[in-house]
Amino acid sequence: MKEAHKRNRNPKYKAKYRVKNWSQYDKSLRNRGDITIWFSRDAIKTWTPKPGGKRGRAQTYSDLAIETVLTLRLLFHLPLRQAEGFVHSILHIMNIELPTPDHTTVSRRSKTLKPLLNARINLEEPLHVIVDSTGLSIHGGGPWSRHKEGLKRRRGWRKLHLMVDQNGKVLSVSLSKGTGRDASQVPRLLKDIKRPLDSFTGDRGYDVGSVYRSVLKHSPGAAIVVPPRANAVSSATGKDEWIQRDNHIHKIRSIGVYNWRSESGYYRQSTVENGIYRTKTVMGRKLRARDDDARLTEVILGCKILNRCLELGGPVSVRVG
Repeated sequence: MKEAHKRNRNPKYKAKYRVKNWSQYDKSLRNRGDITIWFSRDAIKTWTPKPGGKRGRAQTYSDLAIETVLTLRLLFHLPLRQAEGFVHSILHIMNIELPTPDHTTVSRRSKTLKPLLNARINLEEPLHVIVDSTGLSIHGGGPWSRHKEGLKRRRGWRKLHLMVDQNGKVLSVSLSKGTGRDASQVPRLLKDIKRPLDSFTGDRGYDVGSVYRSVLKHSPGAAIVVPPRANAVSSATGKDEWIQRDNHIHKIRSIGVYNWRSESGYYRQSTVENGIYRTKTVMGRKLRARDDDARLTEVILGCKILNRCLELGGPVSVRVG
């Protein structure tokens, strides 16, 4: 029994894949490192907003200007003052007479900025969404300061929730405190998706009735691929939200969990895990902002950078052998 279990988990012959569009993919990888920057005419016109006719002094910089500085800061891992100098040098080199947002204004406005992901997805393809979460450290003294001062307080962190499609593009993002359950963020993540879903995939942490109800309310015909708990039993109520879960339980008992994963499409979960890895590569493992609203702005901008890199091109792999 142990040998069969081990053989199912570690197949003797590992699947091999070949990239069909290597020349295009190689070019897209080079383009991701291209730092050519330009300002469109619309961006120049909207850099400083026009008076809105309301009482009080009008804002000196538009949301576009603040988002530009924050994006460049995040992309090149710059502190706020260095980001201000970087944008100022770009405007000077391009001979564009625009004011540069100062670091204090950028820090203050990051709390109220509402950037949008606006992921470009193919409307002709079915939409399969995958969700997962990970932890990110927040600003703090660090282990050495706690050791030096004799503090035993646990270092703070926030939980990042990502919902991606089958191509890895981030469709929705949420930030919560580490004490909450992953399943509690599913209704919030689904609000940003206007298209009906073909399937919803999550790990065992999303085996909650509220997740099934939220997905079916959003897309009544969606397939929900969530592995039940090890001690799961069939529902006695017969409600609609439990039908798919009961089918998963019976299927796992009949063909085994590994065959069920392959048959149900659960291995799409690796897509969101790769997305989390790439997101941490862009942003790092620590949030720089010190306010929760500013932290949410930071992670949304990081996901926008990731989506932009994916739009430049990706590999098209086929299985061989």
